[in-house]
Amino acid sequence: MSEAGPAEGAAAPDFSMPASGGRTVSLSGLKGKPFLLYFYPKADTPGCTKQACGIQEALPQLGKLGLTVIGVSPDKIPPIEKFAKKFGLEFPLASDEDHKVAEAYGTWVEKSMYGKKYMGMERSSFLVDGSGKVAKVWRKVKPEAHAAEVLKAAQGLA
Repeated sequence: MSEAGPAEGAAAPDFSMPASGGRTVSLSGLKGKPFLLYFYPKADTPGCTKQACGIQEALPQLGKLGLTVIGVSPDKIPPIEKFAKKFGLEFPLASDEDHKVAEAYGTWVEKSMYGKKYMGMERSSFLVDGSGKVAKVWRKVKPEAHAAEVLKAAQGLA
């Protein structure tokens, strides 16, 4: 199965989603600013927690580079708020309940567990530059190493 979604150098697909802290995140709201859109399967699960906490730790450095970070999952807002509060996550965590944004980015994919196939979120990230173009794509992200990879790539944008 080929991966859909934007390739490096392509325009970032449009989005607007409700996010933690009563925020709304949208492509138009980020116009002219670089950002990281990272997709994760489920709030408060081990891998997602590792990834989110790693990004939270890197936020001061990412902020110095002018990078906005947005986490996206198919969860509803209440579990997302609980997750953000539990781990002190300051960056917006967006709810993509109908997975329209995930589909636009090619991260809503067929997965398999114990021989059963189902649709779910692929852990993937998209670094978008200030002009709205996808600068870097990470597929099947390793939660532990992700923040360092993002930081390195974001430094290349400046």
